Amino acid sequence: MRIGLLTDTHLPSTIRHLWDEVKSAFAGVDLILHGGDIVTPRVLDWLEEIAPTLAARGNNDSGWGDPRVQDVQWLDLAGWRLAMIHDMEPEERPIEYLKKCYLKGEHADIVVTGHTHFERLDYRDGVLQINTGSPTHPHLWATRLGTVGLLDLAPGRITARVIKLGETPGLPNPGAEFFFDLETHLASVSR
Repeated sequence: MRIGLLTDTHLPSTIRHLWDEVKSAFAGVDLILHGGDIVTPRVLDWLEEIAPTLAARGNNDSGWGDPRVQDVQWLDLAGWRLAMIHDMEPEERPIEYLKKCYLKGEHADIVVTGHTHFERLDYRDGVLQINTGSPTHPHLWATRLGTVGLLDLAPGRITARVIKLGETPGLPNPGAEFFFDLETHLASVSR
């Protein structure tokens, strides 16, 4: 199963849709997970044209309801337990503390978050943490191409990556690319 990951789209009113680069990155995914700060439901509708989409409610997602959006999304996929919540900041606190404070003590093999606009891919204490940054406001900079993620799941196997969408002319993409393979514990980062 291949899952497209993104968060913090904060789609401004001047932009009707996400970048075409998001659609290209998510070609062939089975599911899309949005980590919150969607801002407008039309983002989810646009993503649904690619694949079924679920989201976590972000701190900028009030005033509208949508059955695809929950405060915390819990999913069992290919033998893995995944939790998605918008904000677990600061994400580097001990895993047990994060589970207790944000997940009511429940275990997740994979935790997908957002809020910071900074990409993170970390494997600690048996939990894979993924924050894909932002495809539209990377590192809290002005609107430009940023980062998204891909998560491949199979029984006993996880691979995850955070990828840069490119560069907006005249506006550099500050994001980093990450790769992780649970089977080999191979991890890499490139800037």
